[in-house]
Amino acid sequence: MIQIQGQSFELWENVRDGWSEDDFKDRYSEILNKYDFIVGDWSHNQLRLRGFYENSRKKVAFDSKIDTLEDYIYEYCSFGCSYFVLKKVRQSDDAE
Repeated sequence: MIQIQGQSFELWENVRDGWSEDDFKDRYSEILNKYDFIVGDWSHNQLRLRGFYENSRKKVAFDSKIDTLEDYIYEYCSFGCSYFVLKKVRQSDDAE
């Protein structure tokens, strides 16, 4: 379980050993609090973070849903890069 800025996440996927808690915490911004998933990918020794929503969310762009993760990795990330996916752990009073 990863805790940051009042949010809890679990490591959902860790590809090519991309996960680094210290680097994630250094890079995290409160703008990411609204997302259900955070994807971190490494390019040129720098961590990039991007948020995605659950597929069931309405009124969000299709390319912002987690189902498009594979397309994002192929189109926007360095070939063969390491990356990780964190899933937000919802508290019982957060669920909508």
